[in-house]
Amino acid sequence: MTKDERHRAEARFHKAAKAAEDLKSGKSTRDAAARAVLDNMARLKALRLAKQAAEPVQAAVADKPRRKPAKKPQARPLGDWLSSQQSGGRRT
Repeated sequence: MTKDERHRAEARFHKAAKAAEDLKSGKSTRDAAARAVLDNMARLKALRLAKQAAEPVQAAVADKPRRKPAKKPQARPLGDWLSSQQSGGRRT
C-alpha cells in the first residue's frame, strides 16, 4: 500500500467516524432545529413586510417651525474695548 492510498483510506475512515459521531451527538437534530428557526424568522419577516406594503402611507407629521435664536448683541470693535480698558486703569 502506498502512502497516497493510505491517506485516502484514513480520510474515508475519519469521514465515516465523524458522521457516526455527529449522529451520536445529535448534531443533525440541532442543525434541523436551527434551520427551522431560521425558516420561521424568514417567514415572519416576509409577512411583516407584506403587511407594511399593504398599509396606506401615512403623511409625515410636519415639524413645528423652529424659533430663530435670539440675536447676540453686536460686539464692540477691539479698539473701543482697548481704549475703555486703558481709561479704566488697566495696562494692555
